Amino acid sequence: KFMKISHFKNIYQITIMPRVFPVNCYIIEEQNELTVIDAGIPASFKGIVKVIEQLNKPLTNIVLTHAHEDHIGSLEHLKEQYPAACVSISIRDSRLLKGDRSLDAHEPQMPIKGGVPKNLQIVPDRLLKEGDTIGSLEVVETPGHTPGSISLFVKNTKAMIVGDALQTKGKVAVSGQFVLLFPFPTLATWNKELALKSAKKILNFNPSLLAVGHGEMIEDPEAVIQIAIKEAEKNLVYV
Repeated sequence: KFMKISHFKNIYQITIMPRVFPVNCYIIEEQNELTVIDAGIPASFKGIVKVIEQLNKPLTNIVLTHAHEDHIGSLEHLKEQYPAACVSISIRDSRLLKGDRSLDAHEPQMPIKGGVPKNLQIVPDRLLKEGDTIGSLEVVETPGHTPGSISLFVKNTKAMIVGDALQTKGKVAVSGQFVLLFPFPTLATWNKELALKSAKKILNFNPSLLAVGHGEMIEDPEAVIQIAIKEAEKNLVYV
């Protein structure tokens, strides 16, 4: 099966290639509008449009958790189809969106990994920082996978959409921790120490649901996130 749609309360998960290489996008259904979180790969476009049409509400926002290619793949098509939708990304990752991998002086001086766009024709409409809100979503800065990665906390249901700060495919793991069955998020992670801090920050929200870029959604994820954090701590000690 090439595409799978799952949902939890007002969160719809659209997964392309669920068995082999799952890439997730999310749609949050608000009272009068819809927000897309991450634009997946080009093939994600049809699934996103399908859910938008089923829900029959206007798409007002497209929010990117970070600027890697497997999270922005259908962005240009979506913006063409829904020109009124506001495209948002963190202030920091807006540079990556332009293909700029440069680092700031205060950041760990390690190369930014993963595929970033070469000549994307889209300029974000809004740049996000910690605490900003988009409908029922609150922006939580969770750097590590990329310098400007963000998560989105759904205030009314306490769900947390974390991009690649954690993965659940293969097993639940903090970004940057090697998972034999699905190593790709690890290979694209910039800084493991910051990723671990961000996982702890996510846990502090006591999320009711963990929704990731790669893998299935997990309800009541506290225990599995704690295990993933312990494992990451243990591995960092030996680095």
